[in-house]
This record gives sequence, structure tokens and C-alpha cells, in this order.
Amino acid sequence: MQIKVAKVFSETQVIDNACVTFDQQIESIEGADESADTVKDAGQNDSRVFDYSDCWLIPGLIDTHAHGAMGCDVMDASHQSLDTMSAYFASIGVTGFLPTTMTDHKTKICAALQQIHRSKTRGVQGAEILGGYLEGPFFNVIYKGAQPQEHFLEINRADLDDFLQAAQGSLSAIALAPEQALAPALIPYLKQRGLRVMLGHTDASYEQTKAALKAGADGVVHCFNGMRGLHHREPGVVGAALGCPDCYVEIIADGQHVHPAVMKLCYQLKGSEYLNLITDSVPSSGLDDGDYFLGSVPISIKEGVARTAEGGLAGSTLQLLQAVRNSCEWFEIELHTALKMASLTPATLLGIEDKYGSIKVGKQACFSVIDRDFKVQATWVNGVQVYQKVNND
Repeated sequence: MQIKVAKVFSETQVIDNACVTFDQQIESIEGADESADTVKDAGQNDSRVFDYSDCWLIPGLIDTHAHGAMGCDVMDASHQSLDTMSAYFASIGVTGFLPTTMTDHKTKICAALQQIHRSKTRGVQGAEILGGYLEGPFFNVIYKGAQPQEHFLEINRADLDDFLQAAQGSLSAIALAPEQALAPALIPYLKQRGLRVMLGHTDASYEQTKAALKAGADGVVHCFNGMRGLHHREPGVVGAALGCPDCYVEIIADGQHVHPAVMKLCYQLKGSEYLNLITDSVPSSGLDDGDYFLGSVPISIKEGVARTAEGGLAGSTLQLLQAVRNSCEWFEIELHTALKMASLTPATLLGIEDKYGSIKVGKQACFSVIDRDFKVQATWVNGVQVYQKVNND
């Protein structure tokens, strides 16, 4: 198969008037005039030539923190819910995601983890399930956010093992508060099992956060939100995260969770290699304003902003491609760089950058076509077209 576009945002450069040949993997990327003749000739005999010569080809976006969409919640523990989320994400340029749990009764969390494994194994119709993300229940009530504190637990080996057993090898990441008594000892245990350990919903001090990062923790959850902030005499979680060169930083670039000027400072400190754009999407993503649930927590959506009954922010309805576009404007950077923070950077965090995260020969054919207004026209996952925009879409 071949696809012809005005621009390809490859791993290392932007290529004009390009043709990409692919099957399950990307086989070649040809630029300029020599590829145009090849596409024209192939089109006479091969119906698998896609002509998007007025559009751009971007790497498939990877959302490493997603709770739900289109009325569906990861905590539904339902294949239909995960499949619906998957299809929606593909329609907005996401080719891979981590279904993310909420704090709830332990049995409900285990059921959600089991379903993530089953759906990952079975396959879904749109964006690929890359693994699960256990957000909670090992958090601090001081920074509970929208997480229901009645189900919080002190981190311990027995509960961790139950969650790991439920996930059956499909768990990719876990979020925890590092100030919990056994956290420093259990972080290496989680790392040995291949998990990415993220720090969040925490009142940890600067020193406690540094110790957790030294023990193997990989980064922080939605930086600035749900954690001890930056103070000039106590740098806190934020200070440790921004000061540690190898610490990944999740950021929700919607202009609500963090001021654009502060996000720009984060970019200047972390660069595109360690600033990871996420959505923290809630089940109402893709739907109209109204009253919904996030796990067991009632939330209200007004003008696209999700809040709890107490008025606190509760995830977002942000689309990842819009986060990329916002970053271009707010950080004053090129699109090629902004795309990296939603594709190659999350892939590198997850340790799958050899196959995913960029348009490069030999990698999986995961990409989307967008027009110049950033509207997604088509999406491919592992060489299979999973979304095609229709005229009235």
C-alpha cells in the first residue's frame, strides 16, 4: 500500500510531497518528484493507493492516560466500552492508548484490569490497547483530586500482587504516592516486573520525591495537579520532577489544569524528550456538556471542562491532537517538535519506541492523515485502516 501526502512528519524531519509505502510496517518514505510518478503509475493498477496530496501524514498519537470517552469508562470492565473508546480515539488521531483505572473497591479495579488484558489480547477496532495504567488506590488524601478517598490503600506487596495477577502481564504503568511507608522498597519490585512507576496524588517532599526517582520511578502524573507544588523553600514534587533530567512529566495542555506560561517553563526545562502530553480523558469526552460519572464519582461538564461536585477539576475532555496544537502556540515551537511529545516521547516512556511513536522505515504503520485545519481524515494502526472520515462526519 502507498499513501501520497503534501507533508510527512517523519521521525527526524518534515518531508514535502512524499509517498509512504507500507504493509504492517513502514517500508519506504520517498520525497519530492520521484515519488509522484511512482504513485501515479501504481494507482492505475493498484487500488491500495491513497491520495491525500493536500494533507499531512503525522505519527500515530499515543495517549498514556485515558479513563474514558463517548460515555464509556475503563471501570465499566467491558470490552464494548474499551472498543468504543478505541474507535473514538482513532477518529481523533490516536493509534495507541493506556486504559487507565480509577480508585475504587479492589474487586472493581481487578475486574477492570482483567478486562484490559482480555481486550488487549482480543483486539479492538480502533486505537490499539498498549497496556493498562493503574491510577490508585495508593494515594494521599490531601491531594485526592477526583479519586474517592474511601477506597485508598497503603501500598503493600499483597495488594500489588493481586493487581498484577489480575492484569496477567498487561499492566504497563502504575501511579502511587511515594511518601507511603513501603513505597521506596516496592518501587524496585515494580520496576523488576516491567512497570513504569509514576508519582501522583501525593504530598511528598522534594527529598521523598528525589528518593523515589532514585529508586527507579519514571515520572510524575499530570504535573502540578494532585501534588505538592513548587515553593522556593520546599521545591516539592514539582521541583524534583522539573529538576531531575531523566524524569518524565505528564502535562494536560488544555489551559485549565496548568497556565500556558507555566507549561512553557516545563517545556523549557524538560524539552520534548521528557514532556509527555496526555488527556486524562473522562467518559464524557466526545459528548455534550452535562452530568456524568468518572468511575463512581459524579462529575459535571460545562463548556468542556470536567469538575467534581466540589468544583475541583476531574480529568479533561481534551483531544490529544488539540494538546499538540496548543503546545505549538503556547510553547512557540514547530509542529514537528510538538508531535513528538504525543508520539515518540510516550512510546519511549513505555519502552516501545523501537516499534511505535514515529514514522520511520521498519516501524509499525501507525499514523493519521490530517488536513491543514488539523481535522483527522484517516487513521491506520499496524497497517490497517481503522478510520475514514465521511463527508458528513
